Amino acid sequence: MSGLTLEPNLANADDFYAALLAAHEGRSKEESDALNARLVLILANHVGDEDVLVQALEAAVRQSGGKS
Repeated sequence: MSGLTLEPNLANADDFYAALLAAHEGRSKEESDALNARLVLILANHVGDEDVLVQALEAAVRQSGGKS
């Protein structure tokens, strides 16, 4: 696999975002956090490239202003 793609790459991003919000609807903060953690691990397994995953983690930290 090549490097991390940060350019828009999802044909129907708004539809996915709506589905993501719907999956969290009615859940407590703790339940939503657990759902997000499961989703991250499932997608990380799908990507399967540790270098790309580290790049994604670093990009997420940068975009959050360096805060964890």
